Amino acid sequence: MRLAVTDPGVPEIFLSLQGEGVSAGKPSVFVRFSQCNLHCAWCDTAYTWNFQGTEFVHRDDALGAPRKFDRAAETVDVSVETLVARLIEQSCRRIIFTGGEPLLQQRDLGVLIQRLKATDPDFYIEIETNGSIKPAGLAAELIDQFNVSPKLAHSGNAAAIRLKPDVLAFYAADPRANFKIVVADPSDLEEVHELVSSSGMPPARVWLMPEGRTPQELRSRERWLAEACLKAGYNFTDRLHIHLYGDTRGT
Repeated sequence: MRLAVTDPGVPEIFLSLQGEGVSAGKPSVFVRFSQCNLHCAWCDTAYTWNFQGTEFVHRDDALGAPRKFDRAAETVDVSVETLVARLIEQSCRRIIFTGGEPLLQQRDLGVLIQRLKATDPDFYIEIETNGSIKPAGLAAELIDQFNVSPKLAHSGNAAAIRLKPDVLAFYAADPRANFKIVVADPSDLEEVHELVSSSGMPPARVWLMPEGRTPQELRSRERWLAEACLKAGYNFTDRLHIHLYGDTRGT
């Protein structure tokens, strides 16, 4: 399985508090997968996809030379067996597979989850996904919670690749799925309402989250976004880990 790294050759596996969405504040072990089928302009884990030789655009490019990452230095291949051994050693049994986009590797992911649960049925598995890939096989059967984050137009991704109506309808019909939508500007709210309505997302399972990679950016958007959630019946989520640790790997 191809994972992101904290240091060259060291997979990004860490214990922290979930910072976003329905599980915010819960102790969790994160496993960060490399590679993504979307390329959000504001992504805070661009090292999982914005590799040298690609034509993707990220907002950090405006700070100077385009910030491209060395694929070999930023990824490491880890076997299912090695990952099982690493995760069994953890005291926390809530595991969050994040990315990147974990469901790009869902065949091996399903086998990994099956072996974890066979070892200890107390493992609780969350997947963070962009909502453009439908889970299948063991991944669809064994995942306990889907944290689905469909992207809006401000992500910079074309609608044809970021919005898959049949996939979003699948998640909307599955009570294991909760939705987290990143909002940058009040003008995004109409797009949010249309997306929720067209895909059948129950508003009670929708969390709106301010876009931002610093506490200052988040606070500048929180008040008006909280009011919008109250008005529409959505949930509000902050980014707890940004306030606690900043925009850093392994937190």
